[in-house]
Amino acid sequence: MNIDGFKKTTDRVAVTLVALFWAGVLFGQGMPTGGQYPQGQRQPGQNSGLQNQNDEISTATNLVSDEDFLKDAAQGSMTEVKLGQLAEDKGSSDEVKNFGKRMVEDHSKVNEELKDIATREKMKLPTELSKKNQKTYERLSELSGEAFDHAYARGVVRDQQSNITAFRQEASGGQNQAIKKFASETLPTLENHLKMAREMEQSLGSKSGGQ
Repeated sequence: MNIDGFKKTTDRVAVTLVALFWAGVLFGQGMPTGGQYPQGQRQPGQNSGLQNQNDEISTATNLVSDEDFLKDAAQGSMTEVKLGQLAEDKGSSDEVKNFGKRMVEDHSKVNEELKDIATREKMKLPTELSKKNQKTYERLSELSGEAFDHAYARGVVRDQQSNITAFRQEASGGQNQAIKKFASETLPTLENHLKMAREMEQSLGSKSGGQ
């Protein structure tokens, strides 16, 4: 191959790599990272300018099937109840105890809703904690006093952020109407939990800093 031909080939490869890079960036913006809120979701009323890509956008922002979402939601809600009970028992502050009680009450209701949906949609939900969640429970069980309070508060904030991301994606891109409706109607509860959890974490930090 002569020099001119080699240069042309190199230029084409460079252009292709640049295109792939930006495609990766744009796709990555739609993915939740590190348990944070999704960065690439469009705001209500925002027009992409490419109406024929709506289906592709929906697929990119809702990578979990409706049934898998329901199973994950059940696993998470069941874990929140167990950890909430632990907080009621082992929490050393009123903030932690009261928050744990609230989580038990709210997620017990969520669990019943999930069971009803699963029965109607003929889907099977988990009945035990996953190995990962069981390890989390056991790790927290070994803590006490302020160490437990801070670990529980940090974990709840992180988990609620992740939960909200998943529920938002299902509410906007779910295909099963019953599950999609459940995600949409449960979102305000989760958002309130996150707000309360952040306030709890800040309160615990203030008390520790003041000592």
